[in-house]
Amino acid sequence: MAWLFLLVAGLCEIAWAIGLKYTEGFSRLLPTIGTVAAMVASIGLLGLALKSLPVGMAYAVWTGIGTIGTTALGIYLFNEPATLLRLACIGLILSGIIGLKITS
Repeated sequence: MAWLFLLVAGLCEIAWAIGLKYTEGFSRLLPTIGTVAAMVASIGLLGLALKSLPVGMAYAVWTGIGTIGTTALGIYLFNEPATLLRLACIGLILSGIIGLKITS
């Protein structure tokens, strides 16, 4: 169950990171409410996952999920560059997450 909490916490991290773009500096009410709710959910679920997972590993996986998802959505939604080097770096982060899962 802890891994499910961690996965959903990472997805919520993606939501709030992307949501920040839509708040326009917290000047738009609905995107701001959604972003803050995603922040609270992300931290809360990470806290639940940490009840049984090691903090260093869980935090690395949580931020890795957020980094990969936010970067991928930045490419898709905001036409950020998808260079070969950037994609290779995302692959390295993904391999690190998989390695941490395998070794836990």
